[in-house]
Amino acid sequence: MDDIQQTMQAIGTDRLLLRHWREDDAEALFKYASDPRVSELAMWPCHTSVEMSREVIREVFMPNPYSYAMILKETGEAIGCMGLVPAGSEHYKPLEGEMEVGYWVGHPYWNKGLTSEALNGFIGYCRDVLHLGSLLITTDDSNKASQRVAVKCGFSPIATYDYGSTPSRAFRLPLGV
Repeated sequence: MDDIQQTMQAIGTDRLLLRHWREDDAEALFKYASDPRVSELAMWPCHTSVEMSREVIREVFMPNPYSYAMILKETGEAIGCMGLVPAGSEHYKPLEGEMEVGYWVGHPYWNKGLTSEALNGFIGYCRDVLHLGSLLITTDDSNKASQRVAVKCGFSPIATYDYGSTPSRAFRLPLGV
């Protein structure tokens, strides 16, 4: 299987399927990305319409081969996102052979272990398929839930820093490749 086919595969966990975004996910994306509790902690603008969500899918998620919708198997609905930040768009300087992971999940699914489950599946994909040497996670300093997910999945804190004017934290996980 070549590299492009490998990046197109879905990643399954017990309760989730990570698959590439589709335009028909726009209503589900809007449902969760229009919630200021989600957008504020994820450090992106609150979505104001389904069309804005569709545009984000088309212009941000779909061009990134490492951007996955978190699909709840029970309902088939996109409830969040997991992916690798494109090179040059990182919030903290990555090491050679390292990429930054970004993630968020809709507010009704907070504190249910779904993001940790998705991240653990994604870590295996990054190690076994992409052969990355390590992963980086950055969070707003106030986003304690994302920091707990990082630590729960084996990441260690490596730095506190300012991203623009936002106090932030960085975490790293060596993948042993």
